[in-house]
Order: sequence, then structure tokens, then C-alpha cells
Amino acid sequence: MNVSDSVSAWLVTETGTPPTSLASGGSDASVRHYWRASWPERSLVVMQADPAQFDSRPFLARQSELAAAGIRVPEVLAQHPDAGLVLLEDLGEELLASRLGDEPRAREWYVRSIDLLVTMQARLASEHLPAFDTAFMQREMNIGREWYLEKHLGFVLEGEPLASWERSCALISAFNASQPVGFMHRDYHSRNLMVKDDELVVIDFQDAVRGPLAYDVVSLLRDAYVDWEEAFVLDLAIRYWEKARAAGLPVQADFGEFYKAFEWLGLQRHLKVLGLFARLHHRDGKSRYLADLPRVLHYVNKVCERYVELGSLKRLLLKAHGDRVDVGFTF
Repeated sequence: MNVSDSVSAWLVTETGTPPTSLASGGSDASVRHYWRASWPERSLVVMQADPAQFDSRPFLARQSELAAAGIRVPEVLAQHPDAGLVLLEDLGEELLASRLGDEPRAREWYVRSIDLLVTMQARLASEHLPAFDTAFMQREMNIGREWYLEKHLGFVLEGEPLASWERSCALISAFNASQPVGFMHRDYHSRNLMVKDDELVVIDFQDAVRGPLAYDVVSLLRDAYVDWEEAFVLDLAIRYWEKARAAGLPVQADFGEFYKAFEWLGLQRHLKVLGLFARLHHRDGKSRYLADLPRVLHYVNKVCERYVELGSLKRLLLKAHGDRVDVGFTF
């Protein structure tokens, strides 16, 4: 039995009626696949993955916690974790990214996204979640080393370059680990927020951890898929900081300290994302993410320029790219 047939058979078990149609809804940057099942009176979505590659139980646990806290998330209608199947309400296909438009329109949606983020952080417990600690951060940055620097650029780190990379990663992770923590979605951005009936819906929350509060807002505002002028980002970062303080979240009392954490957390994230996008291309054949590499590299560049203690990382990345201009990386 092929995958679509097994999905159809499960739907009959759960709903009592075979769907009129079952269309592939594509896949995302993970190993999951989505199917839209339609009946004359409704449509539903099946999230499907090989259970050996994706455990749906963290998704189900976080969905339950978020829903209990009053956060709008996809409703779970049925589940079979051992088979890698979850039946969800059909939210349509409208992502926040499609609503952004120009700056005035985008500002309205970003302010709403920030309000939702602050509410989520204020209401969700995090003590039971995995810790986004120094070891976690360094593992993620090493995805950038292995897949972006070594596989994609062919720049193999050994000797002093490797030592320089390790010192820089240790510095970044130690600083980030010293920041105030709470519930961290870990991938909060314009493609992981949907719009349904003019309401924001949070998706892709299964990787939530206990980590620095500024991480999700930099994920939102320095999005790997869309960029904005620095003044626009700064204004929204200030709005988040003010709202977080008003909500009693333990963010830094000084905005300058908060903004440094915002930038360094973004740097850690973007070093990982470089590796993820390269891996999606080289290992998984999903080459569309290569188009977003220049934007992510630009974020890395600007943060390295602003902090003298990141000078060795800046020099290492410059050496890795040499005079290649096709990757859009300039210092």
C-alpha cells in the first residue's frame, strides 16, 4: 500500500467516510508531508511523516499546552503517532508573509505578531521543555560549519580556522545562555504564522524549548525569508521590549542590553540557518532555499561588523568566501 492509500484508509477509520479527493499539499523544510482531504461539506489536513524520522508527540503536547493557554493553534481532530499521522483542521494556505506588503501594512501585522508572542511567553510554562543551552547552540552552529562552510563552500575547517570557529561559537553561546529565559517557540516567523478569519494562528511549534526570550522576536523581525530596513526593525524591537516589560516578562531593564542579546541570538540562529538551507539543497534536493542565503548572510555580516569581539568570526567568514560574489556575501 502506498502512502496516499494508507492515509485514505486511516481517514476512513477516523471519519467513517472516504474522502472525495486526497491531494498532496507538499512538504516544508522538515521531513513532514501534508495532504488535503476533501469531502463535499469540508476539508481537513493530514500531517504525515515516517515515525522513525519525525516523532509527532512533541507536536501534540505543545499543541495541547498552547491551546489550553488560549493561543490559536491548529485543532487536532485525530492522531496516530505510531503511524506518523495527525489529522488537523484545514487553515487554508494564507501565511503571514502574504499579508505584509509595504511598511505601514507590515507594521500592523508585526505589532499583532508581537502581541501574540508576548501573550504566549507570559502564559506558557517552560521548565519541562528541553534547555536551549550552550551545548544545544553549539550543535546548531556546527550545522552551519558542516553543511554551509564545508559542504557548500568547500572550506574545510582545520588548524587555526577551526580553533577560531570554536572560540567564536563558544563566545556566542556563552553570552546567549546568560540571557533571561522562558517559553521559546524557536521558529517564530512569517511562514510559521497563518492568517485564518483575520486571526493569527501559530504553527510549527513542536521544537519549542526553554530559552532566551529575545530569540523569537529576532526570528520574527530578522526573518530568513523577508527583510526590512534597520530603523523599521529597531522600532518593532523596542515595541516588543516595552510590551514584554509591561507583561512582567524578565527581559533586560536596559534596551541597549536587550538589543545586543537580540543581535547575538540572531547571529546564532542565522549561522545555523545557513547550514540548514545548504543541507536542504545538498542532501534533500530542496534547492529553493538557496535564494534566501544572501539575506541570511547579510544579517550575519552586519552583526559581525558591529561587535569587535566578533572580529575573528568576521575574518574567518571572509576567508571562507574569498572573492566569490555569487553567494551575495560582502564585508
